Amino acid sequence: MNLVQALAVLFGLLFGSFLNVLIHRLPRDESPWHGRSHCPHCRRTVRWFENLPVLSFLGLRGRCAGCHERISWRYPLVETASALLAWFCAWHFGTLGEIAAYYFFLATLLAIACIDWQHMIIPDELSLGALVLGLVLAATVMPLGILQALLGVAAGAGFIWGVALLYKLTRGAEGMGFGDVKLAGMIGAFLGPFHVLFVIFLAALLGSVYGGVLIARGGTRKSMLAFGTFLAMSAALSLLVGDELAVWYLALGRRP
Repeated sequence: MNLVQALAVLFGLLFGSFLNVLIHRLPRDESPWHGRSHCPHCRRTVRWFENLPVLSFLGLRGRCAGCHERISWRYPLVETASALLAWFCAWHFGTLGEIAAYYFFLATLLAIACIDWQHMIIPDELSLGALVLGLVLAATVMPLGILQALLGVAAGAGFIWGVALLYKLTRGAEGMGFGDVKLAGMIGAFLGPFHVLFVIFLAALLGSVYGGVLIARGGTRKSMLAFGTFLAMSAALSLLVGDELAVWYLALGRRP
């Protein structure tokens, strides 16, 4: 691990702590910028040395120092995932601009996946904010380019919107929320038109597998799925191992 990668890991840990603030506060319409971190159970203010990424969780043995209620494992897992994503970007991409751009993309996906899984919502602050910034980054530091980014937004948002409209016309009910449309557009801004369509296909595949598991465990076909989580997961996989996934899938199609 070189110096850039080590610094990326450190930054990823610290930014992962902020991602936890976003994940907790945005669904509750609380500002992530004002107010110190506090225990969600007893409201006790978290002291700075109790707020160190991963280390504080281990030192406190996963419990609040005040009321001793359990601290969710989500906190160290998000911080660790953020650090790993930052390391990957520093290892895989060549320039600081690309490293920062794609880490921001992956970190936003991580926050969206956690929020949508728990609350079934995708905050506009994340999806639309990242979409706008993605277009700016495509025009400046990302190799994608602004034209491909714009086409990606149109392809991602347009495809999901079309599927949602068709579902409503044929079934008479909402199939996907408009948050999924905005998220697909955001993904397209970073990955372009072709990759975002692959992401949608992969998300549908993963969602179908999970839905089948739910039905096998007693759920119904009307069970709600956090499709945004599968979109976010598939977008991250596309960026991290997309070429390998494509080769594997094409190889399956060539088997006798």
